[in-house]
Amino acid sequence: MPGSDLQERGERSDEQVSGAKVIAQALKEQDVRYLFGVVGIPVTEIAVAAQELGLRYIGMRNEQAACYAASTIGYLTGRPLIVIGGSSERSQETMGAFQEFPQVEACRLYSKFSARPSSVEAIPSVIEKAVRSSIYGRPGACYVDIPADFVNLQVNVDSIKYKECCLPPPVSMADTSAVCQAASVIRSARQPLLIVGKGAAYARAEESIRKLVEQCKLPFLPTPMGKGVVPDNHPNCVGAARSRALQHADVIVLFGARLNWILHFGLPPRYQPDVKFIQVDICAEELGNNVKPAVTLLGDINAVTKQLLEQLTKPLWQYPPESKWWKTLREKMKSNEALSQELASKKSLPMNYYTVFYHVQEQLPQDCFVVSEGANTMDIGRTVLQNYLPRHRLDAGTFGTMGVGLGFAIAAALVAKDRNPGQRVICVEGDSAFGFSGMEVETICRYNLPIVILVVNNNGIYQGFDADTWKEMLEFQDATVRAPPMCLLPNSHYEQVMTAFGGKGYFVQTPEELQKSLKQALADTTKPCLINILIEPQSTRKAQDFHWLTRSNM
Repeated sequence: MPGSDLQERGERSDEQVSGAKVIAQALKEQDVRYLFGVVGIPVTEIAVAAQELGLRYIGMRNEQAACYAASTIGYLTGRPLIVIGGSSERSQETMGAFQEFPQVEACRLYSKFSARPSSVEAIPSVIEKAVRSSIYGRPGACYVDIPADFVNLQVNVDSIKYKECCLPPPVSMADTSAVCQAASVIRSARQPLLIVGKGAAYARAEESIRKLVEQCKLPFLPTPMGKGVVPDNHPNCVGAARSRALQHADVIVLFGARLNWILHFGLPPRYQPDVKFIQVDICAEELGNNVKPAVTLLGDINAVTKQLLEQLTKPLWQYPPESKWWKTLREKMKSNEALSQELASKKSLPMNYYTVFYHVQEQLPQDCFVVSEGANTMDIGRTVLQNYLPRHRLDAGTFGTMGVGLGFAIAAALVAKDRNPGQRVICVEGDSAFGFSGMEVETICRYNLPIVILVVNNNGIYQGFDADTWKEMLEFQDATVRAPPMCLLPNSHYEQVMTAFGGKGYFVQTPEELQKSLKQALADTTKPCLINILIEPQSTRKAQDFHWLTRSNM
């Protein structure tokens, strides 16, 4: 022990420590607070050792969901994903050992850092480098492989040298001349637009970006995960005129938003052929993807935004709030909002998406986390459900990965319980998306997490059929031949998955039932809830000027 007579005399202790305990202590030294997993040989002992040190271990039902939850903790706390995997014993390598696989080599394709410690003594250094690599520069996942024999291997406690917690990521700033050039391009814009991306949320740039929006009177558009960096109900938010804003802007500033498929690659016809892009990003490799930018600002998004603010406010420059551009955007926002309101006000049953989301929006607490996944459920939901705080919207993101919802919700609920008891997590799922990770409802109930799950149930993927049509369709043919690939079993009672594990379930078919059940679910903080909302199977989103996802002939 530190300061003991034994150490002062320079003698070695006979005390032994296991590899599992070394791993747990090394994680604690790096300020890792949450672990998610599905334990089994050889990693069970690591989870137990972590709990003994006060780290939070959350046992999931699926390894993918565990990774989704851990990645969300990284996004919310700034401590990205570290994957620790158990591999076969070193003495059995190349022999066909249990689950033998070149994990380190395979993970190098998908992670920023992938390594196997050469000894138990090397574990603290490898874990420190993994954590440091995950948070420096562009954040990303890292992998540490632990041979099975290391977990229970006993080594002398004096042989372990733990590494101090790595320093916070260095804050880099853009070149001053580039900032001046960017400010000049913005000043000359006739139809400017700011796009606020997930990178801005991760960089905690909300205060500086909001100042830029308000002091310079600029319109802004959030990407799905950029929602809430500046509140969705801010008068300068032009989310309701998204297509018009993108198509007609002549200068666009990207704050941690990338010109991938979500932003239509930055290409015509979604954009003007001569639009000028100013890219602000922490990752140099992202600068210039798909289009040649007018200016690139490489650095921490918060720091670079402050640099831009200084250039644009000394002397203060403001975009005219009564310009033709602002008038065009406001008119389009008004017409789109009216169309959405018309769809939401329809009285016919079953309900449509807009009716559901407008009733949900009426009751959502302003500080709640909104988690969402699905096809139409996610796309329409993000246009109606509002976010007022940064990092409070979590959805399937760039990869459009289904199955993320419940893992994301579990992580958000843990952070909510620790930081702000009483804060709720609303997890909005399509019925197909819910099927990917529905068993995590047991995890939610086991840890009694403050989550309300809304399953927007249209009996299918994109669209389904009602019960009568389904029955008629299968009267003379087997479902494997006759049932369209997008169809799911009509009127499935997903709420019974929640009640099976002790939570509260609701099955609703009308606006009145939805309002009543959501009110009860939000008021009941003693247990998780699931509201299964039956909607019109053929319900879809309002007509779009452009395709949002990929084209289909179906």
